[in-house]
Amino acid sequence: MSGEPGEEYKESLDTLGRVLKVSGFAKAVVLPNNHPVTQTKNEVEFLKSKSKHWLTELVLHATVTKDAKGEDFTDILDLHAQGVKIFGDGIKPLSNPDRMMKTLQYLQKFDGILFDHSYDPLISMFGQMHEGAISTQLGFKGIPNLAEDISVQRNLEILRYTGGRLHFQTVNTAKSVGLIRQAKKEGLNVTADVSIYQLIFSDADLMGFDSNYKIVPPLRGKEDRDALIEGLKDGTIDALVSNHQPQDLDAKQVEFDYASPGMIGLQTFLPALVSLSAELPWELLIEKITTGPAQVLGLPIQSDTLTIFDPEESWEYNSQSNESLSFNHPWWNTTLKGKVKYMLGKGMFEQFS
Repeated sequence: MSGEPGEEYKESLDTLGRVLKVSGFAKAVVLPNNHPVTQTKNEVEFLKSKSKHWLTELVLHATVTKDAKGEDFTDILDLHAQGVKIFGDGIKPLSNPDRMMKTLQYLQKFDGILFDHSYDPLISMFGQMHEGAISTQLGFKGIPNLAEDISVQRNLEILRYTGGRLHFQTVNTAKSVGLIRQAKKEGLNVTADVSIYQLIFSDADLMGFDSNYKIVPPLRGKEDRDALIEGLKDGTIDALVSNHQPQDLDAKQVEFDYASPGMIGLQTFLPALVSLSAELPWELLIEKITTGPAQVLGLPIQSDTLTIFDPEESWEYNSQSNESLSFNHPWWNTTLKGKVKYMLGKGMFEQFS
């Protein structure tokens, strides 16, 4: 997610382009939750102009409702004419079932894709972390798995009725994985992704009250994490994502209850893959960041993009190496393993030291 327009001090589009490049991303979907949100031709043209010289190709994503409020629709056909194929309210769920139903029906006019971060905001309200033994021990109001589970189940029922294409963003509960697995077996056109950091960290990491572990969706427990791993293995989950959510220092260095959720995730993505490679084969991990996302987005597999990395090279993640404007990550000021060395994209080639 970019902070520009509106919160350039967290992440400008210039810094986002640089951090995507050094992180090895040939293509990227940027969530539309800016200020203003990406919802008209003007905002789309602004993004196109700002990303024109990026090494990374921007895949356009616009909101499906005005100001991502879940009420009035944006001009979907006009946005599609500007090259937008992905619609959804980004980090906000499409909670109104009527809007969900009509969106799935409408997007079939041009094979559009509805991206949804499915959870019930009323059940999640005031929650600080995963609801479980650790939230009870720490004295924080928890976010129950139910918040995601009932939303995923409802949206799958709507998809059964309407048809269309539905993609679940950052799923993170065992039951959701099971529901999506069954829906795929039934032949529904449904896909899903998971944030890589849901597989690296857990709710136990919040024992130290480090607000960098406070993210949305929340870090869950071992049972959910194991189910997510199985979902990757059997194809229920199609893609691994960074869920890059920059926050400034003032948003994080406050009491935990008041800290804004979010963790940056681009430059640390490859080191996270290296960490996961101790448990999952590289062939599977590469699939989930290349052909898997391409199939979700309906994009061709291109031979003119290439990222070469060294999984063994160590580097210091600090203010000298950081390309983002934010540094809200628990690995800050640590030594990481895994570094991008070369990248080819959009006809341009770059070598990194």
